[in-house]
Amino acid sequence: MKKQLLIIAAAALGFAACKGGLQKGPAGLEYTINEDAKGDSIKVGDFISLNIVAKTEADSVLYNSYETGRQSQTLVPKSMYDGDLFYAIMKLTKGDSATIKINIDSAEKKGQPRPPGIKGKYIVYNLKIMEVIKKDSTKEQEFQTKINAFFKAEGNKEKVAEAGKISKYIADNKLVTVKLPSGLQIVNTVEGTGDKLNAGDSVMLNYTGKLTSGKVFDTSLADVAKANKTFNPQRPYTTLNMLIGMGKVIKGFDEGVMQMKKGGKATLIIPSALAYGEQGMQGGMIGPFSPLVFEIELVNVIPSKALPAIPAMPSAAKK
Repeated sequence: MKKQLLIIAAAALGFAACKGGLQKGPAGLEYTINEDAKGDSIKVGDFISLNIVAKTEADSVLYNSYETGRQSQTLVPKSMYDGDLFYAIMKLTKGDSATIKINIDSAEKKGQPRPPGIKGKYIVYNLKIMEVIKKDSTKEQEFQTKINAFFKAEGNKEKVAEAGKISKYIADNKLVTVKLPSGLQIVNTVEGTGDKLNAGDSVMLNYTGKLTSGKVFDTSLADVAKANKTFNPQRPYTTLNMLIGMGKVIKGFDEGVMQMKKGGKATLIIPSALAYGEQGMQGGMIGPFSPLVFEIELVNVIPSKALPAIPAMPSAAKK
């Protein structure tokens, strides 16, 4: 299981180790300790795993590890200045939780880039330290072994939980699925027309990809991206045009679209074995053993026999 780096929209926050109530700290910080566990404080080089929710003052969620079903992990670096993110974390210990309000202007003055598109004076963080593995420079191999064991244990938990996630999603959404031998499950919401697809056919489709928590991680539809706060003005939102059945996408997506016909709409429930497997998508929100849900509209199909032939390369002249 690969390490997943801590994902936070703004990289700086201040903190002081005062207990109880709303407190103030460096760089315009306001914070409160919700749970104060006992233990050694986190230090530079320690490995940590935590749950974190980052919001704007208007309560717009920037990041939520609970939605992805994955804690965030990192090795703690030296803080860039007194009051930044890791300065704060190093005042905590395993089991601690805190609510922290970060003054964006103050962080910017300290050299941190201002998060784009954020309005208001603060970013509000709610975090809980779930695990700490203490660094010991004299026992580097033992330290790495403990980290690897942590990821293996987390992966095993996700593997065991996968079937339950799929069953819960189906039950919660009252779906009646058709399960294929591969494990892929399909709900045809609109039956299409025309011939069955063949590998190599060119398809034009709209899609929305979700985790079983309902969190949208990708879509071809601008209105869906805006509604789910994943809209990126730098990318085009248009149909996906591709050759189907040629291994250009994850196996479950290929297999599911191959069951559809032109004009059809379907929901695909894809087990991790047909998606990103035990590794997940490094750097993204799709973790190890994550089942995925895709809502697909098959807009158009061009059979492979109707595609223009690729000219053959001329044979080399004999000498």
